[in-house]
Amino acid sequence: MRITPVLLAAAAFCAPALAHEGHGLFGAHWHATDTLGFVGVVLAIAVALWWSSGKH
Repeated sequence: MRITPVLLAAAAFCAPALAHEGHGLFGAHWHATDTLGFVGVVLAIAVALWWSSGKH
């Protein structure tokens, strides 16, 4: 079962979700929840790649 494409698609759909102008990866300011969201996406992608590699 390949879950990596599903996780990548889910991450892509979440990318444009912004609380208000100025948020996001290249926004003018970040809140703690913005940072946690980006860290969570990176961790989810890393786990998906590790899981799909068969090294678990």
